Amino acid sequence: MATRLVQINMKAHDDTALGRFWAETLGWGVDSEGPGVTNLEPVGFSYPDPTAVCIDIIARPEPKTVKNRVHLDLATTSAAHQAELVARLKELGATLADVGQGDVPWTVLADPEGNEFCVLEPRPIYQDTGPIAAVVVDCADPRGMAQFWGRAMDWTVHEVADDHATMRSAKGVGPYLEFVRTPDTKSVWNRVHLDVAPYRDGDLAAEEARLRAMGATDPGIDQSAISWTVLADPEGNEFCLLTPR
Repeated sequence: MATRLVQINMKAHDDTALGRFWAETLGWGVDSEGPGVTNLEPVGFSYPDPTAVCIDIIARPEPKTVKNRVHLDLATTSAAHQAELVARLKELGATLADVGQGDVPWTVLADPEGNEFCVLEPRPIYQDTGPIAAVVVDCADPRGMAQFWGRAMDWTVHEVADDHATMRSAKGVGPYLEFVRTPDTKSVWNRVHLDVAPYRDGDLAAEEARLRAMGATDPGIDQSAISWTVLADPEGNEFCLLTPR
């Protein structure tokens, strides 16, 4: 049994407007499951293609109060491409963000609702990832997170160190999932989180039991009205275990 990362879930005050921003940013298409839910995926995407991790934007009224613990890193192919992308994103409504990064070769921006993301300088490792180079998770223990998520999903762990860990789909395509050590601690419900799903022939209850045995916990919310399961990883980061697909 195993799961795989299928999408990133973002909370937004205006899911439609934020969806337009990210669709323009990534060059993706926009779909909607109904009021308050906007889905983004590459044009022509056929689920469950591992070349992309899609984005699900959900309307919520709560304000953003702290730096997100999950963010996207965008790939570029040259210094000129990086500069052009940053300029284009500013025209779309992104703003420069200071998260204490100092003098670095990448650019930190915030989308129109304040969600931080990075436009990276060209790096060979990300040359074939598509527009999203990596999904990055702040954490206290990258080794521990790689151990948990390496067992939770069928993705391959590529690198593990004290300050960072890196995973990617076992197919060798799509964005990376990275865990980066940070000094700050989790203090609020994450506005951006991971959504994972068992394969089509999997079993939701069996996967939930397996993940709990590995260290996943109950985030303490009422789940009686949903068909999926909300859990938290060993550092308390909420994630959704979706129905098999």
